Amino acid sequence: MRSYRSLFRTPEFTPFLLSFAGFAAAQTIGGLALATLVFRATGSPFLTAVSLFGPQLAQLLGATFLLSGADRLAPRAVLSGLALAFAAGTAVLALPGLPIWAVFTVLLLQGLVASLGGGVRGGLLNEILTKDGYVLGRSVYNMLWGLTQMAGFATGGALLALLSPRICLLLAAALYVLSAVVTRLGLTARPPRSAGRPSVSATWRTNALLWSSRPRRLTYLGLWVPNGLIVGSDSLYVSYDPGAAGTLYACGALGMFLGDMAVGRLVPPAVRTRLATPLRLLLAAPYLFFVLRPGAALSVVAVTVASVGFAASLVLQERLMSLTPDDLTGQALGLHATGMSAMQGVGAVLAGTLAQLTSPATAMTLMAAASITVTLTLATLGTQKKRYPTPSAAHPDTLPEPAATD
Repeated sequence: MRSYRSLFRTPEFTPFLLSFAGFAAAQTIGGLALATLVFRATGSPFLTAVSLFGPQLAQLLGATFLLSGADRLAPRAVLSGLALAFAAGTAVLALPGLPIWAVFTVLLLQGLVASLGGGVRGGLLNEILTKDGYVLGRSVYNMLWGLTQMAGFATGGALLALLSPRICLLLAAALYVLSAVVTRLGLTARPPRSAGRPSVSATWRTNALLWSSRPRRLTYLGLWVPNGLIVGSDSLYVSYDPGAAGTLYACGALGMFLGDMAVGRLVPPAVRTRLATPLRLLLAAPYLFFVLRPGAALSVVAVTVASVGFAASLVLQERLMSLTPDDLTGQALGLHATGMSAMQGVGAVLAGTLAQLTSPATAMTLMAAASITVTLTLATLGTQKKRYPTPSAAHPDTLPEPAATD
């Protein structure tokens, strides 16, 4: 499947995208509104960064206990319920006089339930599309995320100029409800992909199996760490330049869109497999420029160019699917989404702390340098040859696997 026409002719692909678009729009508008509310109330770059990306840390805890549900629960019911839970939590965040500790309690709870979302959506997309359509479909999914972020942050910035942050949060809650309705009416009620009940032991057992493979470990680390450190830089846009934050987020989303379109549709598969390291380096390098404290115009250019590098995730997701059994794809993608979200939360906390101690510009530069260092280290490890033990018949996952290379 190499054309957008054949992709959109696939049953359920369009409503799947529409339901995700509503959810993503709610996240962007609500996230910007909440970060603005927290910054106005506290004046703290640290708390502002944590309010925007910190809840993703809670997904790590959720993945520890809930992630087996990604393959063992009915996907339509999970996605509908998740959207409604976010709608309720966002409406609570809009309450006047809500103390900061209560705001972060709600965000913690949202992060816990969100740990199921990435795995369920990824596994469902894998079911809706054929094997040869996954990369193109995933690129469209990522492009939609970029477009929705552009529209959401631009719209959110405009709305915040006209309305209060609390009204914007209520609009985000309404978008979550709309996403739940589209999910319920547009998707088929599918059974779970795997038998058995979700449980903590099943989650731990499968996570351990997924992590036991060296090529998968390197792939997961490549998906999580360089990306998370740069999202830490992104979390400082509000404190770096409050007036231009919406524009910076929108232009970052534009860069993501362009990168995913190029890698998913235009780059041949043989070339695509070699782009993981170059794209991850591109993701970080322009942020080194922030040590010069550029103005809004130059900052927008740097952010747009850097965000093209987010397309590295598409290359690495394709690699992850090639290394994972079909009946574990939901939890494998869920572990990726949760680990990435958690690392983004870690990046936001780290960047916020550095900004509190130094300045937002200095913190963004240091995070970029760390991302480049991690990328080069992983590339070196990926090219090292590994001696494998004698294949075991105990489980097919114990067979030798090729080394992950960029």
